Amino acid sequence: MNPALVISRREIRSYFNSPVAYIVVSAFTIIAGGIFFFTRLFLTQEASLRGFFDTMPLLFMFLAPAVTMRLLADEKASGTLELLITMPVRDWQVVLGKFLAAMALLATTLLLTVVFAITVRALGPLDRGPTIGGYLGLLLMGGAYMSIGVMSSALTKNSIVAFIVAFAISFLLFIVGQLAQLFPSAVQPLAVFLGMGTHFENISRGVIDTRDVIYYLSVMGVSLLVATLSLESRRWR
Repeated sequence: MNPALVISRREIRSYFNSPVAYIVVSAFTIIAGGIFFFTRLFLTQEASLRGFFDTMPLLFMFLAPAVTMRLLADEKASGTLELLITMPVRDWQVVLGKFLAAMALLATTLLLTVVFAITVRALGPLDRGPTIGGYLGLLLMGGAYMSIGVMSSALTKNSIVAFIVAFAISFLLFIVGQLAQLFPSAVQPLAVFLGMGTHFENISRGVIDTRDVIYYLSVMGVSLLVATLSLESRRWR
């Protein structure tokens, strides 16, 4: 089996053998569902997933760092990372394995929210295009946030620092798009392009634009590359 998959399976078992996964997934589902979905549903009397999707860029800024902060930082702190990288496994496989484990937990979390779509379908017509696009966008945006978290965890030995760094980078990429109109006109297109949430808005409307997909894949690629280079730099110290 590919070493990345072996590492991924080990991390997934580690997630679910500890209360971390259950706490994070439960808290996310309760906040996303109980507060942002059902509250809006009963207050506005509108059977729609729009409120749920609108809050995801913000909630992911907390979910992703919480899931990824220990992936590499704790390995560094405990010294197990040095043991791992001396084995016949490449650094990029370590990073990819950790990332895939985080994505598996993200997919599990999103799978639990399908009950929201079922609720909307039971109360009224469900617009399949935006719903399918919204969940595809959540996987892409979540992957971008998770990759930033993996990168941040690779840069430090302290999981709390990793959480703060991941949150800060994620928040910056989110807020720059929201405040794009405050920038000079010459810079606004760049600010809009860099905005994490602006790309998700397009996809969640059911419009799959290759530019939005490429943006998220680029964030993942760059973040995982930086994480890999960080691990490789340890071999030369």
